[in-house]
Amino acid sequence: MSERAVPFYCPYCGEEDLRPAEVSHGAWYCPDCLRTFSLKLVGIGVPEVTRPTGGSAPRLPPGTAHVEVS
Repeated sequence: MSERAVPFYCPYCGEEDLRPAEVSHGAWYCPDCLRTFSLKLVGIGVPEVTRPTGGSAPRLPPGTAHVEVS
């Protein structure tokens, strides 16, 4: 098991003085805005994209862009 990843700043107020919170693994406490938040690593790398077998392009959620790489 590796050490905890330390966040550089509070995602709510931007304060840099964060302290580990023992509420759960990956939890941090910000004494400036009095919030406790947790971080979780979801993954590393680019997720695979499944392409449809038909000739149409995949439907993307509104506000997203599709870039074709060859």
